[in-house]
Amino acid sequence: MQKLRRDAERNRALILEAARQAFAEEGLRVTLDEIARRAGVGVGTVYRRFADKDALVEALFEQRVGEIIELGHAALAEDDEWDGVVHWVYGMLGLVAADRGLAEVVTSTTYGRERVGEARAQIAPLATRILERAQAAGRVRPDVRPGDFPMVTFMIGRLAEYTHEIAPELWRRYVALLLDAMRTDRELSQLPVPALEIEQFAAVMEQKGL
Repeated sequence: MQKLRRDAERNRALILEAARQAFAEEGLRVTLDEIARRAGVGVGTVYRRFADKDALVEALFEQRVGEIIELGHAALAEDDEWDGVVHWVYGMLGLVAADRGLAEVVTSTTYGRERVGEARAQIAPLATRILERAQAAGRVRPDVRPGDFPMVTFMIGRLAEYTHEIAPELWRRYVALLLDAMRTDRELSQLPVPALEIEQFAAVMEQKGL
């Protein structure tokens, strides 16, 4: 029985690592058959460890939650409020740029149930505190809204996906431009339309089946 338990734990670790690499490279479209092949196990073994792909995605995303939350707390610990925004934006978007699957989970409602939804509920208030702290200090333009963050995440995720083979670090250029647009130590342009609220962003993603 103990050997069976060790084998089950080993298989679960192999499956998670294979899925992490596959999702990072190709996104969530990867099939369980492909993950089984990469892990060197039968697809039946995958189903014994995870009921379906949703369960596997949730397990992987849960592993990243602690890292994301730690990143948010580190941003809030920065003495300079603007440095906190930069720390958060570069850190979060760096994770998304390196992991196509994570980008899809963060900006999707398809994989937003239970554990993933709970994780989002922890991350969103951190992002809001980071932004509002910088705005209260007069470091970020007042018309930037928390709902702008998931839209920026979506944009950078797509950019990183499209340019990964040719210019894998290109996303950094556009993050720098976006951050410059948020600063208050420059002449502000009038934004032509308001930001989406978080609920509106979720509705857009659901409408598009993302």
